Amino acid sequence: MNFNHPLILASSSPRRQHLMKEAGFQFTIQVPDIDESFPHELPVNFVPKYLAEKKAKIFQSKITNEIVITSDTIVILNSAILNKPRDRAEAISMLTRLSGQTHTVITAVCLMSKEKMDCFDDHTKVTFKKLTQEEIEFYVDTYKPYDKAGAYGAQDWIGMVAIKKINGSYFTVMGMPMHLVYSHLMDF
Repeated sequence: MNFNHPLILASSSPRRQHLMKEAGFQFTIQVPDIDESFPHELPVNFVPKYLAEKKAKIFQSKITNEIVITSDTIVILNSAILNKPRDRAEAISMLTRLSGQTHTVITAVCLMSKEKMDCFDDHTKVTFKKLTQEEIEFYVDTYKPYDKAGAYGAQDWIGMVAIKKINGSYFTVMGMPMHLVYSHLMDF
């Protein structure tokens, strides 16, 4: 898909890049150098939008006629955010907590040009079956999900064997709610 303005996808995520390509978008990639911290008093539901906007603002003085697309995904279980795991032990701990539970995945996206910004998010509920310790360790050791919120990728082995139910967009769980990205870009 071609636009009047070039698109910049500000993400190192291979999943987001793949989804954008599969949806027919042409873009360049520029990864923002950003501290992904957020105010601790910020309600968890607002964190992804806050971070996506923070990433977009890095480009504000750098762009001329481009549209920058930034995104952030979090996993929430019992009002707690499960970010990207720091190591094997934390990944195993996160998956153990998610096992047999329903959690929420929120992905926020910001579209920004020189003139305006449009930020939106999408919420999806994901239910995991009960996982064995062996399954969890196999997944962590084989797929090394250290770059994924909640220590898992829905498109990986764990998604195929563990996800019992998704209420919402599968692509939101992958990190880019393409139905919303498409419609917001068309209106932008």
